[in-house]
Amino acid sequence: MRIDKFLWCVRYYKTRTLATEACKKGHIKINGQAVKPSREVYATDKVELRKNQINYQLIVNDIPPSRVGAKLVDIYIKDTTPKEAFEAQELLKFSKDYYRKKGTGRPTKKDRRDIDDFYETNDDD
Repeated sequence: MRIDKFLWCVRYYKTRTLATEACKKGHIKINGQAVKPSREVYATDKVELRKNQINYQLIVNDIPPSRVGAKLVDIYIKDTTPKEAFEAQELLKFSKDYYRKKGTGRPTKKDRRDIDDFYETNDDD
């Protein structure tokens, strides 16, 4: 089965087009090599894909006959993604809370106090 179709079948991408684009951008690797969307995937292949700033690591157990339900995905793949990848994603979410958009002008008094509080708590460490 093609890698783009496989990733769509095991529900890592909502459409095959999105899976194909990810392959073309080099976000998907099989056994350490970047692949084209037409690359065949076999059982025991190690697939790495980058999605939403997380590097997922998958091991192919079997090839599904067609798109499978969410509860059946574990039959066909084994997710070996380290927990640190998800923890890093959580840290990114927290850092975006304090992000100000460019062009919003000078920080308000509240923004300045938040920044000062942030630096004071980090100096204690």
